[in-house]
Amino acid sequence: MTNHTVVAYDQELKELAGRIAEMGGMAEGLVADAIGALVRGDTGLAQRVILSDARLDRLQRTVEEQAITIIARRQPMASDLRQIFVAMRVSGDLERVGDLAKSIAKRVIAMGGQVQVKSIVIGVEHLADIALEQLKAVLDAFTARDVEAAMAVRERDEQIDALYTSLFRELLTYMMEDPRNITFCTHLLFCAKNIERMGDHATNVAEAVAYMVTGEVVSDDRPKVNDAEQMKLEGDA
Repeated sequence: MTNHTVVAYDQELKELAGRIAEMGGMAEGLVADAIGALVRGDTGLAQRVILSDARLDRLQRTVEEQAITIIARRQPMASDLRQIFVAMRVSGDLERVGDLAKSIAKRVIAMGGQVQVKSIVIGVEHLADIALEQLKAVLDAFTARDVEAAMAVRERDEQIDALYTSLFRELLTYMMEDPRNITFCTHLLFCAKNIERMGDHATNVAEAVAYMVTGEVVSDDRPKVNDAEQMKLEGDA
């Protein structure tokens, strides 16, 4: 490559990474707003989350198009090719996080902004706070190409799993104690599950960071808290 071509190519890779950072900030904002709408019963904010998700979808398509263009024009190899591949993969995970936030916002609207069991909503908020911490940490790891920080996020996913299981049990208890709580608690169950899935997407990004930097695929043997027990609970519900 000529020096001019190298500079242009480097700039394209930086722009791609910048779009991932932009997507990350948008995804974090959607989650924070969706949870804020849930806690406060703010249907107006929930509606804005739903509408704003389209921007994240458009940006994800832009990332994919830009990545494909770079591959076609530059024919990257080795670490550069991994960086582009991972950018596409991470953009998909972030788009899914936005979808999950939108789903929570739709639940807020379906509930009419009513909060029947405040203590449980606070528990869901706490779960979301942890998931957001995970998301921010893994995006920082992506930007810094920090494998150690990324793997720390992967290991901490157990904390989200354990808290989700605890919330699941508590919500079932409320539903059994008073049938009038069933509709509200069912909506919260779906919200909590969406947040737990956000943690899984943060883990996916962590594994993608490790692959981007090292070229090695992380083995899929991450321990999940009470996996069998949780499946039994959800099956009984």
